Amino acid sequence: MSTRAEQKLRTRRALMDAALAQLSADRGFGSLSLREVAREAGIAPTSFYRHFAELDELGLALVDEGGVALRQLMRQARKRIARDGSAISTSVDTFMEYLGNNSNLFRLMLRESTGVSKPFRTAIKAEIDHFVAELEADLKRIAEERNRPLYSSRLVAEAMVTLVFNQGADALDATNAEKELLKDKLKTELRIILVGSRAIADRGE
Repeated sequence: MSTRAEQKLRTRRALMDAALAQLSADRGFGSLSLREVAREAGIAPTSFYRHFAELDELGLALVDEGGVALRQLMRQARKRIARDGSAISTSVDTFMEYLGNNSNLFRLMLRESTGVSKPFRTAIKAEIDHFVAELEADLKRIAEERNRPLYSSRLVAEAMVTLVFNQGADALDATNAEKELLKDKLKTELRIILVGSRAIADRGE
């Protein structure tokens, strides 16, 4: 890669980091301005357009990054599950690690999933659908390996992802003690979903 291309990538990264740094519990992406993001990244506002057509394009790049980061972490979690055997516990712990390292990315995805921007809503839904599809495949595989069928792997995956994302919102600004309680609660709720699905499957309903 040429020095010029490397510099372009560094500046693009700086713009994304600058936008993330300005997000908080009290400030969403919609309140950011191109000028302040450029200033935070240390470039002139006019230079912004060499990297993104508009601020929303930067936001969509962040959404993609947030989704990819979470899926990569959960793929790593699968290796830990194969070693340790506790799927729910390992997955919840991994998700909480993600929140700790990517809190503003997750805030962005939470807020914009119900925001006014259709491109944002569509992009975030696509990321969630990817996550659901991977979880569904895992649930099917585990059910077959353990000969414990589920009523609907797809519905179970959707319920679990919805629950995890909702609890993640509560965990963002929680204390360490509160996070531990949330983790225990989440693990129990996920087990309830699994047990319920297995019970329905066993009854043949």
